[in-house]
Amino acid sequence: MRVPSSFAVLLAALTQAQAQYLINELSFGHSGRISPEGSHSIPHFSMQGRPHIPELLSDKVILTPVAPGNQRGAVWADKTLQNQDWIADIEFRANGPERGGGNLNIWLVRDGSHVIGSDSVYSAGRFEGLALVIDQASGYGGMLRGFLNDGTTDYKHHHNVDNLAFGHCTFSYRNLGRPTQIKLRHSETKFSVEVAGRVCFDSDQIRIPSGYNFGVTAASADNPDSFELFKLAVLTGENSHEYANSYGNNNNDHHHQTEQKQDYGQTNSNEKRQRMTFGRGGQAQIEDPFDNIIPDQDADKISSSKAQFADLHNRLQSVNHHLSTIFRSTAQYASVDEQRHAETSVMLGEIKGLLTRLEKLDVIEHRLRDIENEMRSGRHEVTGRLRDSENAIKYHVSDRHDTMAESVKAHTKSGHMKLILVVIGSQALLVAAYTYYKRRKTSPKKYL
Repeated sequence: MRVPSSFAVLLAALTQAQAQYLINELSFGHSGRISPEGSHSIPHFSMQGRPHIPELLSDKVILTPVAPGNQRGAVWADKTLQNQDWIADIEFRANGPERGGGNLNIWLVRDGSHVIGSDSVYSAGRFEGLALVIDQASGYGGMLRGFLNDGTTDYKHHHNVDNLAFGHCTFSYRNLGRPTQIKLRHSETKFSVEVAGRVCFDSDQIRIPSGYNFGVTAASADNPDSFELFKLAVLTGENSHEYANSYGNNNNDHHHQTEQKQDYGQTNSNEKRQRMTFGRGGQAQIEDPFDNIIPDQDADKISSSKAQFADLHNRLQSVNHHLSTIFRSTAQYASVDEQRHAETSVMLGEIKGLLTRLEKLDVIEHRLRDIENEMRSGRHEVTGRLRDSENAIKYHVSDRHDTMAESVKAHTKSGHMKLILVVIGSQALLVAAYTYYKRRKTSPKKYL
């Protein structure tokens, strides 16, 4: 199907209007590598840690290792954010044992590297700005909570820091095997936080001043989690294009001041998005994402060119919004399809491996039958040999017993007679000797 040239021009213009510009001085990991080859630091960023500095690899920063526990790590931007219309994209991964613990903190605060350092929201003192905390609070599998502070509240000594959160949502982030995406959006009208393409919470009452530093800190417990940071990308709208140029020129870094246009809607969820705002009493209200559809009007009601231009402008904006939604959904469908295809391929590979193992069961079954037959034949053979041995032992024992009995009888007879004769003879000798003695004693004595 051939697209009319006017519609193609309009489509290109609408797509261009949604482009975002990367601020290189506040970003890393967006091009695959975190640091230049041979370098041991991140350009425009500084790393802190207790007791060790985080480990820097080519594609990620290991803020806390998997062992030992009680480690702290931090990455802070050296430059401050000067825009009001911006998007921050953070990708991280958490791995650890079944009952591992720790937290990841995303900061946008004033002078963060000195005020916060490598602390978490629970150990930070008085800070000024925004903090997002990702941990397993209240026994959930995972939770993201937002905290704001104007520098008056001492979080380190507060009796219950959890009650200070202004928004939260639950999600799973541990041992997924893939990075988890956190996206912050800030404009003059709204602030929102998205997790893996889904809106976690947003509010039209939050305005974050400029001049704050981005940073990511992590802390592990006795049974630690390993937090790995893959990307921190900060983008600004087309209105801040001149700022990005001047910011790069002032730092005389022409290599990093190149503005990279990215269609930033490719990671949104393919499901129907819902926007959450905070009403009275802190209650969350769900709004229809398509409630801004412009109703149809009769052409006769538009009499002036100004009204015609305003109606055309509003309808073009509405078309722009819906086309952007379609583009994001299409891109997300493709991403989800690729992910599902990869998961299906892995599952098919596992099934093939299981089928290969099942083919070996027949061989194992035949071997077990052979072993059973051998055991039966061995049992019969052993039984027969035991029976023969028993008969032979009985024969030899009975024969020897008879012979031994006769021999004992023969020796017993002769032995008793001799014993009797010896006893009688000895008694007779004793009687004779006694009689002779008595006679000698009673005989008359002869005197000379």
